[in-house]
Amino acid sequence: MQKVFILMAMLFSVVFYAQETEEATYTKRVLEETEVDLLFSYYDQDGDNAAVSGGEGTQELTDVTSTIVVKMPLNNDDVLTVDVGISAYTSASSSNVNPFDVDVTKKASPFSASSGASKSDKLVHIKAGYEHSSKDRNQIVGANFYAAKEYDYSSLGLGVSYAYLFNEKNTELSFSGQVYLDTWKPQYPTELRTGFFDNRITGTGTYNPNFTAFTDKNRNTYSVSLGLSQILGKKVQGSLFADVIVQSGLLSTPFQRVYFGDVNNFFIDDFQLADDVEILPDNRVKIPIGGRLNYYVNDALIVRTYYRFYTDDWGVSSNTASIELPIKLNNAFTLYPTYRFYNQTAADYFYEKEAAVSTLDYYTSDYDLSKFVSHQYGAGLRYKDIFAKQKVFGFGLKAVDVRGTMYNRDNGLDSFIVSLGATFVNMK
Repeated sequence: MQKVFILMAMLFSVVFYAQETEEATYTKRVLEETEVDLLFSYYDQDGDNAAVSGGEGTQELTDVTSTIVVKMPLNNDDVLTVDVGISAYTSASSSNVNPFDVDVTKKASPFSASSGASKSDKLVHIKAGYEHSSKDRNQIVGANFYAAKEYDYSSLGLGVSYAYLFNEKNTELSFSGQVYLDTWKPQYPTELRTGFFDNRITGTGTYNPNFTAFTDKNRNTYSVSLGLSQILGKKVQGSLFADVIVQSGLLSTPFQRVYFGDVNNFFIDDFQLADDVEILPDNRVKIPIGGRLNYYVNDALIVRTYYRFYTDDWGVSSNTASIELPIKLNNAFTLYPTYRFYNQTAADYFYEKEAAVSTLDYYTSDYDLSKFVSHQYGAGLRYKDIFAKQKVFGFGLKAVDVRGTMYNRDNGLDSFIVSLGATFVNMK
């Protein structure tokens, strides 16, 4: 952490020195006026492969997120951005961390929600970012800070970025680095907690799982990103990127159950008691590489394409391809249908329910680490008024975006999200 703060201090020293030594000539402001983005989304999903209940059971979840982003020009060259948001979710799956906290008239089941406290939670985050542009607008230096908190997890992040434009601004090279220092407050399945006893347990023998609580409660993530953007012609723009992400610490999720095929099964009502929680390596290296290609067809249509290949040392590799077709309906409205394809291989440590055995070193039944193919379909409508004629509390309405997206994957998970965003600009 000390090295990160030293790097941040050096960065700001360079920025402020550059401000003092550059020639004091007039340049257009990077951001003319303060802008405020109000964002809202509603997400809903369902499926039958909940990791909390060992790879089976309801994945029903709803999430409502509200975010406000304020971009403020500090002077001609510097912009401060503050992003604050809260996400509140209700999850039938996570409620089954303690599935036995139910109405006495209901049976515990992985396919229904419990009334336990873990059925809902809130995530609060704040992110502050600073960017300085050189007088000739050919260099951009940035730094950011991030903090987030929910009941069993907290995160702190620090980042830096640099972009260099040349070739008459037709080419841009960019670099960014980010560090996240996260801490778990482990919540284990209730039957694995010290002192658990319930006289409703059924099965052959005595329920005595070989479970050990995690001692390392930290998860650290370090990432480096490189990018190249190039205007290839009057109608074509392309970009390439490559990232390296290294994680260490507690990479397992403490409340996700695993059932072994070589031990006896025990139940309370219709709910099978855990044999263990998922155990995953304490290191992971991820490498995504990809690119974008945008083609201007005419004044009414642009084709935006994206492709990414991903691989990691857990055995997961994936391909992502997407296309967006912004269609300009008139000077104010743009319609943009989208489609995204994704496939991935299974992690080396993924096992369906009771396919793993107790002698293995690592195991999980989280279907996010399984082999699957997914499709995402969506459409959005954007209203844009560069003159911000409509006023709200002294701010001009610059743009409104409404988007809806459907998602499904072939292992049974389905979801949809509806989002709304509005951009306001300070009108002096």
